[in-house]
Amino acid sequence: MFPRLTVLAALLTTHIAAAHASVVRDKRLPSITRTNNESVLRWGPCDPSVVTDPSITCSFLEVPLDYHDPEAGLARIAVAKANATGDRLGTLFINPGGPGGSGLQTLDQYSELALNFSGGRYDIVSWDPRGVGPLTTPGDVYCFDSVEEYNTFFNGTIELTGIEMTGNFTDPDDINALLSQAPIMQKKYEELGERCLQYPMGKYLKYMGTAATVRDMVALADAIDGPGAPVNYAGISYGSVIGSWFVNMFPERVGRVIVDGIINPTLLATEETSSFWLDQVADADKIYKAFVTGCALSGPSGCAVATEGQSAADVDDDIQTLIQEAHDAARRNSSVPVTPGYIHEQLFLAMYFPGNWAPAANTTYPEIAAAVTAEYHSQQRRGTMRRNLRKRQMNDTPSYSEAAIMCSDSVDRRGTTMLDIFETIISGSRTLSHLFTALWPNAFQGCPLWPVRAVERYQGPFNKTLANKVLVLSNTVSIRSRSCIVPDPLV
Repeated sequence: MFPRLTVLAALLTTHIAAAHASVVRDKRLPSITRTNNESVLRWGPCDPSVVTDPSITCSFLEVPLDYHDPEAGLARIAVAKANATGDRLGTLFINPGGPGGSGLQTLDQYSELALNFSGGRYDIVSWDPRGVGPLTTPGDVYCFDSVEEYNTFFNGTIELTGIEMTGNFTDPDDINALLSQAPIMQKKYEELGERCLQYPMGKYLKYMGTAATVRDMVALADAIDGPGAPVNYAGISYGSVIGSWFVNMFPERVGRVIVDGIINPTLLATEETSSFWLDQVADADKIYKAFVTGCALSGPSGCAVATEGQSAADVDDDIQTLIQEAHDAARRNSSVPVTPGYIHEQLFLAMYFPGNWAPAANTTYPEIAAAVTAEYHSQQRRGTMRRNLRKRQMNDTPSYSEAAIMCSDSVDRRGTTMLDIFETIISGSRTLSHLFTALWPNAFQGCPLWPVRAVERYQGPFNKTLANKVLVLSNTVSIRSRSCIVPDPLV
């Protein structure tokens, strides 16, 4: 989620040290030339279907699919650059997170912001990592030809409705409903893995992952600033994982690096991601509490969720009542457009940034409330409201890029079943986050059943001695974890 770069980039002029001069090389969204072991990129016009800002230039970099096996072939990385507006000091690489976020689209949208906050002294460079976008090869991962095929495949499952639960997941009917889906979802996810392997990107899945992305970034730095040059990097969200992997895989190449402290790297590298998700949502309900508190303080003039004189507890009660009504309506009619799972998902997305709170409270919530009221009183609306709110009524075929990258990094399969995953969700809903543990579908949760692991996975150590210190920015609490990206010795 890139808007947090406003905070990261504000520190660049004082934190980023000088890098080295850049170079350039050939073809329309050009490629790579190798001369005397040096790589020279030629920058040219960007593909207008991806990047529309004419001030941004683009190129391609060819790199080994497997850096340890030259016989595996080549990958092609799409890269974009916004030129420094002042005296150039070096290159700053950025990644917007995900995994699955497009660096090209991010730079297209935020280049002026990044240049301004870095003092205009650095070229801002981003790229679409493996598994991302239509230009990088391997690119976007698809496992279905259409939304209709996806909906048919998962018809009658929680993949389309989300998990139906309220409170702390103690309702026996909710528990039985979820557990009864375990064998169904086990079979579906095993079949899904086989489908993904049969699609065009299937043969490349083992070459995706964070370690490969880090090596690709270092190869880009070699091509732009020269072999061995310090690498300056700012990453947010999953981009912090890339940063943490980079500084430990290439400690001698660390220039000026900024990450936000949202991930425990050792836990991510050594535990199954289905259990790691619990660490991710450990503080999530605290963010929600801040939201309802702010809503109560704003009153109905600033927050449509609240009524005059309500406390934070009152606002929470109203939201929980809405979830309960959606839950009861879904029990009577499983085809209702707004399910409890959908409301939990929308709340989670709103909590990600305080800047999301006002539109969530004043636009999204009233729409959801109106739809739920109609459902609850058996006056189900159709047409526009249904199309807007139904979870999987989307225009684009669902991408599995996030799962492909996240699961490629995961530890080897340990025999964890869908039943194990569901029982962990129920437990976590009671002890950690009653609102957000049960979010589904969730790439973290499905990794134990994903069929592929990357040919290279970095699993530590995460306490290397670095060429330069790393700046770690972290909120007191976060919707996506209480853990710091790197341990104190790195700071």
